[in-house]
Amino acid sequence: MHPQRLEILSGGAAQGLVAALAPRFKAETDCEIGGTFGAVGAMRDKLIGGAPADLLILTRRLIDELAVEGHVVPGSAADIGCVLTAVAVRQGDPAPAVGDAAGLRATLLAADAIYFPDPKLATAGIHFAAVIDRLGISTDVAGRLKTFPNGATAMRELAAARGGRPIGCTQVTEILNTPGAQLVAPLPQGYGLATIYTAAVCTKAVLPEEARALAALLAGEAARGARVRAGFT
Repeated sequence: MHPQRLEILSGGAAQGLVAALAPRFKAETDCEIGGTFGAVGAMRDKLIGGAPADLLILTRRLIDELAVEGHVVPGSAADIGCVLTAVAVRQGDPAPAVGDAAGLRATLLAADAIYFPDPKLATAGIHFAAVIDRLGISTDVAGRLKTFPNGATAMRELAAARGGRPIGCTQVTEILNTPGAQLVAPLPQGYGLATIYTAAVCTKAVLPEEARALAALLAGEAARGARVRAGFT
């Protein structure tokens, strides 16, 4: 008999943490974890479009909205932690100065390719597009922007880039979870983004008890070390 499979729809920020805790979850519940990771807006759209899901891991704001709309079991939400949006380079590339707005602006202007997630559906992508605009360099860098459906894909493409001076921006957890990508630093003060991620049980869950168990594991004290290693604060 095959183990049961818990279906999740999750922001990419939680992918590394879920993978790290999956063996423990299976040992405790005899349940495997399946599902989709990506831009939170795309995951919301999948749920509303009828995609099967037992557990959601999205931003607290989206979980609250989905609860109002009846897609989330009341009282099931559990905050996992906070994730910062940060700058990345390829492993081994020198770390640029991004500690203040002037440094970030100069670094972006000097880059020949800028990798980041969907500026319409991804949390970090929406924010970073606004940062570029605030820095007054949208026109200057328009031809060098390389956007992808989610931060994980953006970081894989950054890591695979050859030559030049590429740079990337997405959430810390996605940078740390990508071989070949190197975390530089969070976006500077006044330009940063700290996002709370929350797990919640779907009202149409086939495995609601297992979904509650995974939410409790992700958010619980026993997983604190795993959360820190994954990039949650």
